[in-house]
Amino acid sequence: MSSALDRLKHLTARMTSYELSRKENVKALEALYDKLLISDKVAAFEDLFAFKAMNLSGISLNSESLGAIKEKKYVQIIAITYDSTSKVKNKNSSLGYFGRSEKIDAALKNEIVAFVLRWRFEKSFMTLEHYHDMINTLK
Repeated sequence: MSSALDRLKHLTARMTSYELSRKENVKALEALYDKLLISDKVAAFEDLFAFKAMNLSGISLNSESLGAIKEKKYVQIIAITYDSTSKVKNKNSSLGYFGRSEKIDAALKNEIVAFVLRWRFEKSFMTLEHYHDMINTLK
């Protein structure tokens, strides 16, 4: 019995931790949204999550080389939309242009990387909730 109770306590603690991390993440993401002037391109913060994906040019997002500069590239946050009814299915939109990668300030670079990662983190929670709701409609 103790084993089942321990597993339940562990699971509860982990879920609470994720929910806390998620709330902190959204706060930090919204602050970066304003600081990086993404608000100039996307008027409402909530509208950021209408994008299918988000990527970054000029800076690596690979876990092995996270934040590494890609030389002779321009740093841009790229948002991707998908429209199945359109002739061109995917559309890329620049949410922010920050100049040449070699000239970018280290603090700004970290904020840009954090913005994309924090967006992806929240988007993954939204996707999880979406599929959870869909599965529940089958019951």
